[in-house]
Amino acid sequence: MKLRALGSLQVSEVGLGCNNFGSRLDQAATTSVVHASLDAGVNFFDTADIYGDLKSEVQLGVALGSRRDDAIIATKFGMLHDKSGVCATPQYVRESCDASLQRLGTDVIDLYQLHFPDDSTPLAETIGAMQELVAQGKVREIGCSNLSAAQLHEAARAAGSGPRFVSIQSQYSLLARQPETDGVLQACADLGIGFLPFYPLANGLLTGKVRPGEPIPEGTRLSLMPEDRKVHWLSDRLRSRVDSLLAFGDETGVAMLDFAFSWLLHHPAVASVIAGASNAQQIQANAAAVRELTTAQLQRLDELTAEA
Repeated sequence: MKLRALGSLQVSEVGLGCNNFGSRLDQAATTSVVHASLDAGVNFFDTADIYGDLKSEVQLGVALGSRRDDAIIATKFGMLHDKSGVCATPQYVRESCDASLQRLGTDVIDLYQLHFPDDSTPLAETIGAMQELVAQGKVREIGCSNLSAAQLHEAARAAGSGPRFVSIQSQYSLLARQPETDGVLQACADLGIGFLPFYPLANGLLTGKVRPGEPIPEGTRLSLMPEDRKVHWLSDRLRSRVDSLLAFGDETGVAMLDFAFSWLLHHPAVASVIAGASNAQQIQANAAAVRELTTAQLQRLDELTAEA
């Protein structure tokens, strides 16, 4: 597995999203997935304080155990634990970091990320508190998630000459290409920020398991999704694109999973593709999905998935 720079960190091209830990996966299953990840060369683990009702960080820390130094741990703060809103006041930042350090069982968080912007707290105050954590040695790098292009530029100005956001997480895939048009990818290029796409498989549509005219496989993310959200992902427009991608995969002999990951990694701003996994087999498939795509293949993928 190749590594890419994310600030001072070196992260694997494929990362592991840990939102299943503590909810769908118990400690034994979490440990199995984490060890399979490390064995496959995946060193980047992304979690958040609220994942798994505060259990994801705990289970990740236990699973890493003596292999902690082999891992890059990224976690997030900002969503209130009762999910009633967002808070990013300096005091909340400090308290959240200390709590995450305790749950993870580590003395330093490699990448500490603002989960969502807090409209009631000036971004400069949040960043100032995060910079203090770096100065105290509790955090190595800072990043963010779900910020707009304008907010990224605001954050860069607020950081001044101190530590600044080295990353942003946002939804990006062959079926969700908004970062190309909303200015976020351009802001990453302008500011030297690494882009971390989540939902790279479009809630399972890009796994190759959802076939034309066939029912959605049970137990998948898509099958468990609330009906009001499922409507979007099962729209005729997206299903038509999936059908075209499947046909292109059959034509070229390239798996849908390979297209999904490798297309993202061909974008120069992308540092690592964050994907969830429930077992060792999925980890191995994700790790093996990175390949070089030809210029013609990249162009065809763009054509098949371009926004109307």
